[in-house]
Amino acid sequence: MNQRTLIIAAGLLIVGLFTVTRTFFILPQYQQALVTQFGNPVRVVREPGLQVKIPFMQDVRFYDKMLLEVDPPTQEVILGDQKRITVDAYSRYRITDPLAFYQNVRDEVGAQSRIAPIINTSIRRVLGAAQMSTILSNGREALMAEIQKEVDERAKAYGVEIIDVRLRRADLPEQTSAAVFQRMRSERDREAKELRAQGQEFAQQIRSRADRDRTVIIATAQSEAQSTRGEGEAKAVQIYADAFGQDPQFFAFYRSMQAYRTALGQGDSTLVLSPDSSFFRFFNAPNAGALPVK
Repeated sequence: MNQRTLIIAAGLLIVGLFTVTRTFFILPQYQQALVTQFGNPVRVVREPGLQVKIPFMQDVRFYDKMLLEVDPPTQEVILGDQKRITVDAYSRYRITDPLAFYQNVRDEVGAQSRIAPIINTSIRRVLGAAQMSTILSNGREALMAEIQKEVDERAKAYGVEIIDVRLRRADLPEQTSAAVFQRMRSERDREAKELRAQGQEFAQQIRSRADRDRTVIIATAQSEAQSTRGEGEAKAVQIYADAFGQDPQFFAFYRSMQAYRTALGQGDSTLVLSPDSSFFRFFNAPNAGALPVK
């Protein structure tokens, strides 16, 4: 075999291999394919495995069966209660009709540019009739379901199914947030001052009641003390009177001894009295107070 024959055989082998690679293609489990002939769709292939096409005449476009994401630009929405919020949403979709998808949007970039405006339009319409309280409550799920249904109906023409639409963020605009924060702060300051004033009022009432109760308790105690003291003094007088009635001479002696102790008990007292004064009668007659011997 000469060199020329080898070159021809090698060329035929290369052409054969190239033809085989252009004839067969492998479709993965997670993808679907659209076969086009000279740019025109011919057939949709969904079964995974080894597939055949006409070489050099037909091409294959692969599309994912997995969920894809559309991320529309952030927009400002005026709610039904005239409040403004900044909405950042996203959506997930699946390609259900590769032919319609190819004819209308070609690829994922085209799908992003077509579906994103639909999502923002639906968000403005649905949230424009809703209240802020609804968006911040469990009613938000119903709003998002309504948006998803509306977007799905309009996106079916592109060969896709909208699985869901979600709000990533729904915030007040920066200026509005600052104003709301300042208003909330002022409201909290007002409530704090009001609570402090009420506390001071309650404290003053408690102190007033305590002072009043203290005055009443002291007055009652003093009254009871005076009453008890008066009763004691009355009993003492009665006892003294009974004792005086039983032995007047001893009682006179006892009272004189008390007077001596009071007047002379300090040891530095000086008394100027007449020697025959009755105050000193027991000094002059020590036995004057003695009891008579029977």
